Parts: sequence; structure tokens; C-alpha cells
Amino acid sequence: MAFDLDAARFAPTSPFVGGSSDSYGPLCAQALGRADVEAVKREMDVALGEAVRTTLTPIGDPARVCDALQARGLRLGVATNDAERPARDQVGILGLSARFGFVAGYDSGFGEKPGPGMVLAFARAVDAAPRRVALVGDSTHDMHAARAAGALAVAVLSGPAGREELAPFADHVIEDIGALPALVDRLRAAF
Repeated sequence: MAFDLDAARFAPTSPFVGGSSDSYGPLCAQALGRADVEAVKREMDVALGEAVRTTLTPIGDPARVCDALQARGLRLGVATNDAERPARDQVGILGLSARFGFVAGYDSGFGEKPGPGMVLAFARAVDAAPRRVALVGDSTHDMHAARAAGALAVAVLSGPAGREELAPFADHVIEDIGALPALVDRLRAAF
């Protein structure tokens, strides 16, 4: 599973970092000696959702960032390889539900990243061409999904992957989401 016991964190290459329970669920079922892979995946989605509800910690001030982006006329969404229900729970816990008109997980019917489905579904939901959409993420799966959809790939370094892993696949690299409003301003000024 690519987990560093000393650092108590997953390596950037771990399927837990960018994958869904569709990708790491079979590995866990095998490690547990269980043949009921679908049940293991469901159990993992529930357990991870419960863990997030008790440990979720925002990076920076996501409400301020969302408000700044919306003030610039941007529509916001969430595309995650987590299940949709825990993703909606996370958005709610952070008090951001009203700011996100689109929330999709690997189980929402659009496929999972690195496929383009969630990005293309968001583009349809906001009636925008994919080239007018940016996917902001902290994994190579995110960057590949953006590229596959024809969207802008913006890497944030606040996750487990470093610049060296993300930069080759990103159009822009920022430290965290707090830099998004300034990036939007620079991109608009360049047009």
C-alpha cells in the first residue's frame, strides 16, 4: 500500500492517495484474505467517510478562497476519487455546501480519475467548454484527468505529492488553494 510507518503517511505512489476504493479495495481484500471484494470496498468507503468526519482539517481558509473565486464569476465543483457521500459530507463539515453546485465521486456514474469523466460532467453541468475548466488537485491522477478532458491542470503542493511528481503533468503549480485567486487574475490578464 506504500505506507511509510516511520512518517505515518502514505507515499505519493500509494493507491490510497489518488485512487478510489475500486483501485485499492481489491488489494485490501487480498491482504485481508477476503474474497468478497465488493463488500470490502463498501466497508472501506464507510470507514474512510467516518474517519474523515472526525479528522477533517482544512488547509488555509477554503471559504475565503471559494468566495474570492465566485466573486470572479467562477463556478465551483468537487471531483474526487472518494465516494460521493463522504465528499458531500466533507464539503458540508467545512461549511462549503452552498459554494459547490457539483460534487462527484468515483461512484457518481462518471468514472474515476485519471479518466476525464468527472471533469467533462462538471463542464456540462456549468455549460462550459472543457478548455474553460480547471481541475485543481494534488495527485498525478488529477493532472491526467484534467489533460484527458482538455482542461487546465493546476497542481497544489499541499498533498503528499511533491513538485517533482506533479509539475511534468501540470499547467500550473501552486503551494495551496490560497494562491488560486491570484492565479486566476494572472491568467485573465494574459488573455
